[in-house]
Amino acid sequence: MDTDDRTLVERCRGGDVAAFEPLVEKYRQRVWRLAYNVLRDHEEAWDVAQEAFIRAWQALPNFRGQSAFYTWLFRIVMNVAADRARQRAARGRAFGTERVPEEEWERVIADEGVTPDERAARVEERERITKALATLSADHRTIIMLSDLEGLSYREIAEVLGIPMGTVMSRLHNARKRLRDVLGPLVLLLVALLALATPGGALAQPTVRFGARVLLASDAPPPAGTPSEPMDERLEKFLPKLRQLFRYSDYTSLERFRRVEVTVGTTQKWSMPGDRQLELTPERVSEQTVTMKLRLMRGSVAELSTDLRVKHGSPAVIGGPKYSNGVLIIIVWANPEPR
Repeated sequence: MDTDDRTLVERCRGGDVAAFEPLVEKYRQRVWRLAYNVLRDHEEAWDVAQEAFIRAWQALPNFRGQSAFYTWLFRIVMNVAADRARQRAARGRAFGTERVPEEEWERVIADEGVTPDERAARVEERERITKALATLSADHRTIIMLSDLEGLSYREIAEVLGIPMGTVMSRLHNARKRLRDVLGPLVLLLVALLALATPGGALAQPTVRFGARVLLASDAPPPAGTPSEPMDERLEKFLPKLRQLFRYSDYTSLERFRRVEVTVGTTQKWSMPGDRQLELTPERVSEQTVTMKLRLMRGSVAELSTDLRVKHGSPAVIGGPKYSNGVLIIIVWANPEPR
């Protein structure tokens, strides 16, 4: 097992919750790609990824390190995704129709410095690869993903899927032969373009702009010497809603975190009053809404951990822990389509 993974796993097994976060960050995209390969649905793949990480955390006491952490994790992902696929098929049969997968394959990634003709040729190549992959069975497509995109060995694929190594070799041979029959010489570009054809790959991740304000809510002005930020017009207009939500009479702006632009899956960290750290991670974008993970850390302890759904033009408001003579309030604004 990778030395860093082994260290983090041992810390997790010892009860260190914070040690699990680097493992999630390291394997988040790979887990999502595996789930998407099975389900062909962007949102469901994220749900499966989250459930798989939860199951992995719960099962860590039983993980003995006899295989690599990621192969153990990938097997959990495949099991969760298979369960979700069976549930979806059952729902489809119950309502007399199978669910139509989300169509994400027509996404075009703009390549800087590429002529329109070259870009059109690349798009055509991606479409051919996408259609070729669609001709494979789920088993064969999974083998291709694990081998040619994730780089797993025969033995690791066998561990992930719970099948004999000979079956892995046979399926991979048949899958590659079918792709060669469909793609011809273009099969040589498969590995390079597969990530681009798969939504959620690094180049396909959308960019999100967001910022935050931290207020002190109390029933009296803060103690003298408390650092503060001036209230701007936008925040002044928002105060009546805060008073209605929290029932405090006095609100002082302590911190203003100006907006940053990051790709989905990237964590932004800011220092907070009271030796705390605010962590915001945009996880996905749907229309005008950004789903984000918020954590408020004090040392290695998560004082607050929650999921946010922030709609453009409508900030999310979270009541935090006690501070000074009141409580902290965090306001998050987000724009899923920064210009």
